[in-house]
Amino acid sequence: MKLQVLAAAVNQEPETLAEKMNLETEAVIVNQCGRYDYREYLHKDRLIRCFSMTERGVGLSRNTALLHAEGEICLFSDEDIVFDSGYERKVLDAFEKNPDADLITFNFRVDELRATYYNETCRRIRWYNYGRYPTYAVAARLEALRRANVGFSLLFGGGARYSNGEDSLFLHDCLKKGLHLYADTAELGREVYRQSTWFKGYNEKFFVDRGVLYRHLYGVLANLFAMRFLVIHGVVKKSGMLADISFGRAFGWMRQGMRQAKARK
Repeated sequence: MKLQVLAAAVNQEPETLAEKMNLETEAVIVNQCGRYDYREYLHKDRLIRCFSMTERGVGLSRNTALLHAEGEICLFSDEDIVFDSGYERKVLDAFEKNPDADLITFNFRVDELRATYYNETCRRIRWYNYGRYPTYAVAARLEALRRANVGFSLLFGGGARYSNGEDSLFLHDCLKKGLHLYADTAELGREVYRQSTWFKGYNEKFFVDRGVLYRHLYGVLANLFAMRFLVIHGVVKKSGMLADISFGRAFGWMRQGMRQAKARK
């Protein structure tokens, strides 16, 4: 099997990104910047193809990379990921151990403020636990994605109208199309901490956008999952989410987002 990394970047120099990310496989890099351009070069004897574009939106970058992908297994990534040596073998081994897996999530070392999961066991991912995984942790069989005709939303994520959630929507659509998702305990690298390009605090936009996302993900159960989200992250984990606003106001903003999403359908 051939592994290919699909990396989304913003205002980077593609010629140096392969070295910074410690790429050891072929890769497609989509760089959102101020120009249109295509370049390719060899890094560690592997072909690196770089597409530059002026449009914005992480979903657009990932879809563009998928359009040009050629590897049997595609490992999604971002510009701030640094891979450990030997990551290729770990990914391919996981797919060989799970021949029915269409997508597999892996572990990365991240700042504790951004940690949403860590795979302690190898297991199947179901409807009740798919929402924790960032796209850069996911590898997929390219043929399975194309057969199911799934891609990334252009409405959600950095640079899009709604600030985040494109990763959850992607996995949601994969499950809906019957693809098999697995978790693997292998650790592939680390995320270099940087300030978020979309998170501006727990303000009205944050909660409204989250409400829009939950309506798309959970439909008529969106209210229930919104309350669960606020209880777990705002009350139980005491993340600071409700430090300056009340539970009721945050929930009201999320319901406002749900109404927006419903009106769009």
